[in-house]
Amino acid sequence: MDALVSKYNVPGPRYTSYPTVPYWDEASFTTAGWKHSLLRGLRFRESEHTTAISLYIHLPFCESMCTFCGCTKRITKNHLVERPYIKALLKELQLYKDFIGDRLAIQQLHLGGGTPTFFSAENLDDLLTGIFRIVPKTPSADLSFEGHPNNTTPAHLKMFSNQGFTRVCYGVQDYNETVQIAINRVQPFENVAQATIQARKFGFTSVGHDIIYGLPFQTHQHVIHTIEQTIRLMPDRIAFYSYAHVPWIKGNGQRGYSEEHLPSPEQKRLQYETGKKMLLQAGYIEIGMDHFALPTDDLCRALQNGLLHRNFMGYSSSKTDVMIGLGVSAIGDSWYGFAQNVKTLKEYYECLKEDQLPLLRGHLLDKEDLIVRKHILNIMCQFETSWETDDLYLPALDTIHTQLKEMQQDGLVQLEEGRLTVTEAGKPYVRNVCLPFDLRLQRKKPQTRLFSMTV
Repeated sequence: MDALVSKYNVPGPRYTSYPTVPYWDEASFTTAGWKHSLLRGLRFRESEHTTAISLYIHLPFCESMCTFCGCTKRITKNHLVERPYIKALLKELQLYKDFIGDRLAIQQLHLGGGTPTFFSAENLDDLLTGIFRIVPKTPSADLSFEGHPNNTTPAHLKMFSNQGFTRVCYGVQDYNETVQIAINRVQPFENVAQATIQARKFGFTSVGHDIIYGLPFQTHQHVIHTIEQTIRLMPDRIAFYSYAHVPWIKGNGQRGYSEEHLPSPEQKRLQYETGKKMLLQAGYIEIGMDHFALPTDDLCRALQNGLLHRNFMGYSSSKTDVMIGLGVSAIGDSWYGFAQNVKTLKEYYECLKEDQLPLLRGHLLDKEDLIVRKHILNIMCQFETSWETDDLYLPALDTIHTQLKEMQQDGLVQLEEGRLTVTEAGKPYVRNVCLPFDLRLQRKKPQTRLFSMTV
């Protein structure tokens, strides 16, 4: 195992999109092009009254900084920021509706952050009521939010339940005090247990926990303890992430410790393999990369039925071609294009004041991009892909195949005529399997390190 870890521990994307953000063609991106790609992705049909979309809403505020976090956030204890931000979010959604029209319906909605439960239950209720007034939800809408175990209250859970939410994901990360202090995320097991039990009491049918391995000062025994505590609560979904150490991108938070405080690549792989084994023994099913779910969860059923999807919100059992992102730094996806919002509140408010979509950058996919995107989605969601049909053929397949042959020799993939399958041994290296298909990266290798390590 150590030899494979050393060989394949290279910088690589997590592939929540293709092309990945550093390889977007920002120079040719325009707001008009983004709007056109949205209308193309919506594919309005005369026989249908509405077209379903996904909605991601970024709530950036946190009262303190978790040093492991790579998200756009604003650290403040001033809760007067809540109402102006809600007003801006509703205006942004209205701008989208103004040019798209009335035939939208929300199939999937996720509140991410930041810390969504930084906001009061009352203010979140007003936000959601305003959202659904502008764009109604479908009868089967999948609604979820990220909750902080320390500040998710019964009032929050009751409000979300009344609004139709059935899923919550709590950020746990690690249960050991040394690690919690290092990442500035101190939360006792009792807080997580209470938040989990209360969510189920209020009717949430899918409670998820996020756990991270490879954190500063984290040991093999720490991971065992964290997984043992997690299994006591049996959350429906578990995201078991590798910590991404990118201080050159995320700045002062991750500069509070150095790489010498992190587990070695070999130790990280042992942490993951041990945690994975414990979860599988407890009855969880491995879902794509770094995710696990109970057989009763929708995510597991989506995997079994070939309906698993992946986008900027992670793995999902609900697939729509269009995802609109609201809020600072949020990313939208029309299938034919991506667009990211500005990253500061000042710019965000100024754009909306001028009745402009607050876009910072984006990318419009060409024909090759669309084919590569399908292959990478297949690998990330189903651990296999095929180029037996013309719509998945790429002229560069000979070169891609040559790179994959070495992975086959190492037992990570199985290659047949027109088909690739990731083996059990290869699943921890699924990001590496995607790399040969990433033609934009292959043609322009970065001169500086852009991504976290794959192991």
